[in-house]
Amino acid sequence: MATSPKLPALTEPQLEIMQVVWQHEEITVSDVWQAISAKRPVARNTILTVLDRLEKRGWLQKRSVGNVQLYRACVSEKVTLTQAVQRLVNTFFGGSSESLMMTLLEGRGISPQEAQRIRQQIETARGKKS
Repeated sequence: MATSPKLPALTEPQLEIMQVVWQHEEITVSDVWQAISAKRPVARNTILTVLDRLEKRGWLQKRSVGNVQLYRACVSEKVTLTQAVQRLVNTFFGGSSESLMMTLLEGRGISPQEAQRIRQQIETARGKKS
């Protein structure tokens, strides 16, 4: 999988499909359709169209096995989410991670367990910068 792609941003429906694909090494159109249609009504052809667009834009690779098309992600979920958050911080928070965190904390608060995990992540990040 790629680590630093120059790919177009994902729309909400594309992200929904990518989240299903990321859960599998390879997946069929039918499997993606079943996963999404379990949450909301959607036509199988709509899923096929979005998968084809994601392949053309470089998000997915497709291979054929007989009559079956198998799709796999070209970019990991972690890389995609990291880049999306970086765009969010740069666009809405002037590049300030602190502003993002303060907005999250003030907006919804956190549980003691979340606070502990955040403290651990901060300590890990400090160690990487040393």
